Amino acid sequence: MTSVRAPMGETETIGFGPLDITFSEGVIRPRPWTTAQSEWAAEVLLDAPAGRVLELCSGAGHIGLLAVLGSGRDLVCVDRSAIACANAEFNAERAGLASQVEIRNAALDEAIGAEEEFPLVIADPPWVRHADITRFPEDPVTAIDGGDDGLVIARLCLRVIARALMPGGTAILQLGPEGQVEVLAAELPTYAEDLVHTDTRHYSRGALMRIDRVPSCRT
Repeated sequence: MTSVRAPMGETETIGFGPLDITFSEGVIRPRPWTTAQSEWAAEVLLDAPAGRVLELCSGAGHIGLLAVLGSGRDLVCVDRSAIACANAEFNAERAGLASQVEIRNAALDEAIGAEEEFPLVIADPPWVRHADITRFPEDPVTAIDGGDDGLVIARLCLRVIARALMPGGTAILQLGPEGQVEVLAAELPTYAEDLVHTDTRHYSRGALMRIDRVPSCRT
């Protein structure tokens, strides 16, 4: 691990799989275990329909960048933090992916056009319950605070997924390790009847939830 100075000010750089990822103060430190989300996404892309990948709550862009590395797929990164977006742009350039990556500094409900569709959506929303954020003093509050039950931002991601995931597409959400997948799975039909929770992978620090859009059900 080394300290560097990038265009967005004082930063730190760490390894994330084969990538070097830079992040600034105010941007959450990439968790090594979340390479699992990138790897699962890369597996999905092998058989996914053509099209760009969408990453919601992208932070420094590490999960999405690693997911599309070597695939030739374009990536759209969305984050409401201007600092995070600057980090993601810097990381895309250093990874040699700048021509494949579009950064959108916007709120989730404003970032995606009405006609845009994606075969894969990756989301890493804040999922710590508001009452528990003091347990993580090293993390920026806005990057971890998921509201009273930890799922406020995850539900916003589901609204985007319900609108923007193409038929036959897949979404992979990162959530907390304590029953959050089950809560969202029960709520899923309220977002779209053709979204189906198909798999979960559990880790000591969190869980990954796979959601597929059934091609034949969407009207």
